[in-house]
Amino acid sequence: MDIHIWYTLLSALVGGLIGARARLGEIRSIEMLQKRFESFPEAFVKNLVSDQSRRMPLPRQYAQDLHKAYAATFAPFWNDIIKSLREEDYISNREMDLLSMPSNSGSLRLVQWPLFLLSSKIPYALELAGACEDNQADLWNRISRDEYMAYAVQECYYNAQNILQSIIDDGEGRLWVERLFREINNSISESSLLVTVLLKKLQLVASRLNALTGLLTRNETPELARGAAKAVYDLYDVVTHDFLTPNLSDFFDTWNILAKARHEGRLFSRILWPTNPELKEQIKRLHLLLTVKNSAANIPKNLEARRRLEFFANSLFMKMPPAKSVSEMIPFSVFTPYYSETVLYSLSDLRVENEDGISILFYLQKIFPDEWENFLERIGRGESTAESLQDSSSDTLELRFWASYRGQTLARTVRGMMYYRRALMLQSYLERRSSVGVEDGYSGADFINTEGFELSSDSRAQADLKFTYVVSCQIYGQQKQKKAPEAADIALLMQRNEALRVAFIHVEDISSSDRIIKEYYSKLVKADVHGRDQEIYSIKLPGDPKLGEGKPENQNHAIIFTRGEAIQTIDMNQDNYLEEAIKMRNLLEEFGGNYGIRAPTILGLREHVFTGSVSSLAWFMSNQETSFVTLGQRVLAYPLKVRMHYGHPDVFDRLFHITRGGISKASRVINISEDIYAGFNSTLRQGNITHHEYIQVGKGRDVGLNQIALFEGKVAGGNGEQVLSRDVYRIGQLFDFFRMLSFYFTTVGYYLCTMMTVLTVYIFLYGRVYLALSGLDSAISFKAKISGNTALDAALNAQFLVQIGVFTAVPMIMGFILELGLLKALFSFVIMQLQLCAVFFTFSLGTKTHYFGRTILHGGAKYRATGRGFVVRHIKFAENYRLYSRSHFVKALEVALLLIVYIAYGYTENGASSFIILTISSWFLVISWLFAPYLFNPSGFEWQKTVEDFDDWTSWLLYKGGVGVKGEHSWESWWDEEQMHIQTMRGRILETILSIRFAIFQYGIVYKLNLTGNDTSLAIYGYSWVVLFVFIMIFKIFTFSPRKSSNLQLLLRFIQGVTSIGIIVAIALFVAFTDLSVTDLFASILAFVPTGWAILCIAITWKGLVRSLGLWDSVREVARMYDAGMGMLIFAPLAFLSWFPFISTFQSRLLFNQAFSRGLEISLILAGNKANVQA
Repeated sequence: MDIHIWYTLLSALVGGLIGARARLGEIRSIEMLQKRFESFPEAFVKNLVSDQSRRMPLPRQYAQDLHKAYAATFAPFWNDIIKSLREEDYISNREMDLLSMPSNSGSLRLVQWPLFLLSSKIPYALELAGACEDNQADLWNRISRDEYMAYAVQECYYNAQNILQSIIDDGEGRLWVERLFREINNSISESSLLVTVLLKKLQLVASRLNALTGLLTRNETPELARGAAKAVYDLYDVVTHDFLTPNLSDFFDTWNILAKARHEGRLFSRILWPTNPELKEQIKRLHLLLTVKNSAANIPKNLEARRRLEFFANSLFMKMPPAKSVSEMIPFSVFTPYYSETVLYSLSDLRVENEDGISILFYLQKIFPDEWENFLERIGRGESTAESLQDSSSDTLELRFWASYRGQTLARTVRGMMYYRRALMLQSYLERRSSVGVEDGYSGADFINTEGFELSSDSRAQADLKFTYVVSCQIYGQQKQKKAPEAADIALLMQRNEALRVAFIHVEDISSSDRIIKEYYSKLVKADVHGRDQEIYSIKLPGDPKLGEGKPENQNHAIIFTRGEAIQTIDMNQDNYLEEAIKMRNLLEEFGGNYGIRAPTILGLREHVFTGSVSSLAWFMSNQETSFVTLGQRVLAYPLKVRMHYGHPDVFDRLFHITRGGISKASRVINISEDIYAGFNSTLRQGNITHHEYIQVGKGRDVGLNQIALFEGKVAGGNGEQVLSRDVYRIGQLFDFFRMLSFYFTTVGYYLCTMMTVLTVYIFLYGRVYLALSGLDSAISFKAKISGNTALDAALNAQFLVQIGVFTAVPMIMGFILELGLLKALFSFVIMQLQLCAVFFTFSLGTKTHYFGRTILHGGAKYRATGRGFVVRHIKFAENYRLYSRSHFVKALEVALLLIVYIAYGYTENGASSFIILTISSWFLVISWLFAPYLFNPSGFEWQKTVEDFDDWTSWLLYKGGVGVKGEHSWESWWDEEQMHIQTMRGRILETILSIRFAIFQYGIVYKLNLTGNDTSLAIYGYSWVVLFVFIMIFKIFTFSPRKSSNLQLLLRFIQGVTSIGIIVAIALFVAFTDLSVTDLFASILAFVPTGWAILCIAITWKGLVRSLGLWDSVREVARMYDAGMGMLIFAPLAFLSWFPFISTFQSRLLFNQAFSRGLEISLILAGNKANVQA
């Protein structure tokens, strides 16, 4: 365990240093992004643009200006990224205008930057100019302190000149514009600007220019044309009579040509309305530069949009291989297994309300209010409500997609993966434009104009040659036959994504002479031009392909349909982004990189968990998962060289793996965690697994405690099976010592250390209880004090720190510091502690220990479907009890019993304070394991819910099971299901041995009773068993219920009454006439309850024998009594706390603090109803 602790600390330190060296976290805020935006084009071109695209045709007058060339190359990619953010509704139309970058392909020599960098710069520059009393150089120095303000001023000046020259139709007006700007340019070059113009009047000029551009941005009408002509004349009047100094003003007034035109009414009488796209873009930009006054610090407002842009910008400065052209890049496939999860939310799914009156749509509107407004703006429905969208079928479909793109659905995954094709089409389109060049009729503007690149047949063909997306929908054929909605939704996805391919198992019934034979086919389909399924390939299989675990078999039958030299495995709860898809060419070049003796065979990618904002639990899970998929895997790949394949979205060398056993092992049970075996296989066959963090893929994670527990149980069980696998045995045999240790402590060793952490508590407490009951603890404590032996205290302190997740949090904190900064890291850590993350980590410790230990003892790990929905609903008490009774509650009550016995009979030198110090970690574990499921349960302390939960729990507890009755409806059925894991003789023997530990309570306590005095004979222990047997017989009398005879029923009730009176009288007489005391009665409970549990466990273990003796019904009733007692012990504190309304309010704040910070109206979500929805 100590080695595990040291590994955790050192991996955090090394991972942080490697991440810092890789330049992670250099850009971690919008302010940093703005400051470094000027360097983005050059970094983008050098890293992400192929040599072919760099040969861009530029206008000759600035072909030598590399900054302009870089900006022109960068602009179409940046704009398409911004466009994708708008399509995903993360930004509004206005934010898209401010974030978009001009093409930089026109005649303007300046680099034109996005408006969000230049916003509010012109109004501030006008204030500086108006207050200027120095010379021209000092004014320009003040403006140039903000480089983007200098860019904005220059761009405004040149745009104004170009616009006026382009729209003024009469010759006299053009002469005025040319002479005016010539005079101003001369004065600037001679540093005499303040002699030529009155800067205090510049604000007035800007207002007139703003009025003109405001008109020109609209579509032409006769009235607007007249208004524009008047606006130009007003501008002329202000410039001539107010802005220019008297000498120049008089010159323009007395200029004969202008005076004559003005006298005849021809001056500025006709305006050429802008039709050239470049000119229209300049007018729009000039208008926005003059009008946008708010700070760019809030653009974009959406946190997800900010995070994505920050990471993309940061990745431009990270080390990556140069990109090859699309025609020369490595072709690849993306592969997604799908079974029956949600493809696309239906309208009924979105509108159906849960028991709290909350629908998915209402929930999403409250969680993502800004994205909902952006969605309505995109479809042109403004202030519409969700109900009004039903009027239009197209809007209804868009609504379904909008909601589905915010869940863990197949639609979201398909959209994300198809960004690869879109990125390749854009890259191919621009490469082709650059290759044909100016000599074939393309100008720089033609090159940059990427509108309609998706329609280019050449680009589409090139992208389809290099990219294939196969979704293996195992039961799609059956879903089509049943006309299931999932089949229709998958067909819709194929219609909307022409490059999407669906593989599935097709079953045909062939009639022979005397029987029906099933034939199995593996088929690949796509959507044809009419939207129907078109079969591409059909391969007859020798039989049913599903022989092993479902998911790997689903992958294995369809991998033949993938193409290319690389294959990326993507789960259906993942997402992708266009800005990351652009970097795929670079990533594929890593296969040829130098990573030691062997070339890479699996390229690991970092993941971003996008479900972290739902609740505090989701945030804990997101942080824990992010820490592992970034810093953890970074260290595993280098320097330890023991990174495996831990799931998606790694990129495999396809040719290497399909010739060496494939990417999925599918043997039942042993390969329940099929992902990591691909890493084992690759490593054993002399492969090399690397990790790369300049590219990321989105991933959804479990958001409710029950989902998290099921997921961790599945992983822990899978690790238990790995201990038994020959792959781990072979790796242990072949690795050198240090690499073997690295592998051990990062795979199965982690779970063994986790189990040891919990076993430490048990061993310590059983040891202390033994010493307390035997009377040896005082002597040993005295001797340890004399010798100065503090090893026990040190071990307990280390155990406690591991238990509450301190060491788990160290890599997490290092990741925070690296990517968020020190202050944000400390703030996040403090917030996590205030939201009781230590309780969550301690509870998680129990989950891993239980499922790993059970798998080691009995085997039989199984896939546990966690569900991927939105879990912000109240979980009933009975449901939590069923899930956690054996894994946490029983173990916590055992620890509590040990602590009570220890405090009752143990020796502590300093009294209560010493006891508290020694046992505080154990009490914390007890409280966490007993109450975490209810503490993290929405509305867990709401009185009405508590009452309903109690009724539901008692109904479940008392309901008789039967054939076909599920465990969620009946205690008896659930109890039978809980025993299914005990199958082998080895498991029965081990369970029996472990159950004997409970006998220590009775054996020790009976000799501590006042009744027994100092008698230590073995007969006392024998008498205690007689008493226990009497209690069992009394229990049998009270629980016996005859089924037929009413006379026997009457006699039984009489016997029960007499027995009750007899028990009371007997206890009273014993207390009065013997040494039996009231404390002895409570001590007897402490003695007999564990013994009864031990008998119960042994009876369940040897079920067949007990059933043959006819005692099984009695065992079941005893078990029901124990579960009823445990349930009441847990339920009583919950019911008490539910009396106080502020407890429920505090719990909501505790659970949903993250959502509150994003504007989540949790009170509506937890107490929602139809009135709230309508409001």
